[in-house]
Amino acid sequence: MSKRLEGKTALVTGGSRGIGAAIAKRLAADGARVAITYARGADAAASVVKAIESAGGKVIAIQADAIDPKAVQAAVDETVGALGKLDVLVNNAGTAIPKKFEETTLEELDQVINLNIRGVFIATQAALKRMNDGGRIISIGSCVGERMMTPGLVPYSATKAAIRMFTQGLSREVGDRGITVNNVQPGPIDTDLNPASGDWATPQKAATALNRYGKVEEVAALVAFVASPEASYITGANLTVDGGTNA
Repeated sequence: MSKRLEGKTALVTGGSRGIGAAIAKRLAADGARVAITYARGADAAASVVKAIESAGGKVIAIQADAIDPKAVQAAVDETVGALGKLDVLVNNAGTAIPKKFEETTLEELDQVINLNIRGVFIATQAALKRMNDGGRIISIGSCVGERMMTPGLVPYSATKAAIRMFTQGLSREVGDRGITVNNVQPGPIDTDLNPASGDWATPQKAATALNRYGKVEEVAALVAFVASPEASYITGANLTVDGGTNA
């Protein structure tokens, strides 16, 4: 594996499981020093730390609820304090609560909006204050933020569409610092949140061109590329890794 992120420091929100854990491992494998945040599940975070350290990487795990501004600011400060600087932010923390819109409670709507939109705003603001010029802001959106074919994901898809426009708008504001802002939009990826064997899997798989779910490593590979020096002219972009779902 090339060490194209050697000397870089990355913070991955929601990095203890699923796509976030795969991103953290891949960035570390590419040479970055990595911090992950997690809200709950210290064991899951510890296992990511162990996996990265046993492969020779440098990593810290920080408990921080992604919707708590003070905790997120503290996590950014701790990342810079422990790892020296901040070059890459991956806004990965997010959630979906699949059910019909009409049956979704206000609490559930608030949960999805707070984590998927407000949380991204909070983390990005905190990171920009400490980020080096030439840095990278990468948000994990969703292919349903661009084209919606899965019933039961109405609020989720709306939040991911918001992340698309946030990405495009912010890229214009920070471009003079050489900071790129991009949105990686996974399609159906096999995780605890959306297992390939789950109730919602059949229609999602059928919507892909490849007729399969993606793997977390396939999302992490795109994130690692966007974080790398080779991607320095890509900004304000919405990049799908969705097996052709939106083709």
